[in-house]
Amino acid sequence: MNLRPLRDKVVVKPGEEEEKSVGGIFLPDSAKKKPQEGRVVAVGTGRVLDNGDVKPLSVKVDDVVVYSKYGGTEIKIEGTDYVLLDEDQIFAILER
Repeated sequence: MNLRPLRDKVVVKPGEEEEKSVGGIFLPDSAKKKPQEGRVVAVGTGRVLDNGDVKPLSVKVDDVVVYSKYGGTEIKIEGTDYVLLDEDQIFAILER
């Protein structure tokens, strides 16, 4: 992937949408839940502070993160879906 996010932006590859309900019923596309977790594939250089210093991001490539359900911008590159988020739209890093 040739995408380099700027500043405090993070590119996340969303997890898979659920194909079946808990009861085993296959869901149509309109009923599938939008994923809220994914793997970080690229990060920007960091947030520029008021004094001009750059604060590095808290997430790094390959972190699995939980992010805002309706946050970010959905993009498609070479047939793969990604979400471009601000760092503050990421709520947690999953540690498994």
